[in-house]
Amino acid sequence: MGFYAPATVVQDAKKHGIAVRPVCAARSDWETRVESDGSLRLGLSLVQGLTASQAARLLQERTRKPFASLDDLKSRSSLGPEALRALASIGALNAWATDRRSALWQTERPLRQEDLGGGLPDGGVVDRLEGSASPLKPMSPEERLVADYATLRLTTGPHPMALRRSTLKNVWQSAQLQEAPDGARIRVAGQVICRQRPGTAKGVCFLSLEDETGITNAIVSPELFEIERLRISTEPFLLVEGIVQRRHGTIHVRALHLERLPDHHLQTSASHDFA
Repeated sequence: MGFYAPATVVQDAKKHGIAVRPVCAARSDWETRVESDGSLRLGLSLVQGLTASQAARLLQERTRKPFASLDDLKSRSSLGPEALRALASIGALNAWATDRRSALWQTERPLRQEDLGGGLPDGGVVDRLEGSASPLKPMSPEERLVADYATLRLTTGPHPMALRRSTLKNVWQSAQLQEAPDGARIRVAGQVICRQRPGTAKGVCFLSLEDETGITNAIVSPELFEIERLRISTEPFLLVEGIVQRRHGTIHVRALHLERLPDHHLQTSASHDFA
């Protein structure tokens, strides 16, 4: 998807009013594409745990005849357990299920007694599993977010910062910085999408922090960078306290203090870092 990670491109598209549709085994192609209504449909190539050959088989069978059910997809696509779990966990099988956990339940349940090598004498347990709905509760928004990042490294749902906003006290959103006076001491936070420390900057590090409203640029002095080198280099989410600087129409935050934000085990895309 270009210079920035797909997650950043998706968030930017949404900010510009472009609808981004999730991966769907009934509609997605291998690559992300523009649909007839102008929306973006994410492609199967983004799914960790689904190989190109598996996706090709799924698309071939879908073209030959649309899948009538999840069992039909399982039977004709010959996808293995890992690929089915990956698709179910991100909602890509929801065309044949009420929610993600229902799809996961269907991918894991025994299909037929003969699949178990003879199975049980009366088939009772297997029959009950086949005919029952999922006993699991639907995923919460936080669980869906974790599942999306684990398998896609992005989400079409709320930005990770939107779900933690209520826990952040006195932290400015990126969009609010237009109202911040020059010289004010504020706190900002976000997902680190870019780290730059060019040789011409004499040791200064530039951070780009993305939240649900936009991108904030923070400047880290050489002295603070040396103190916080490990945190800056490895943490996917940071909270920065610093001084607002307005220069030539741009707004930066000169960092005075940095903190780690819990990432809730999100497996984010690598940021674009330059020395």
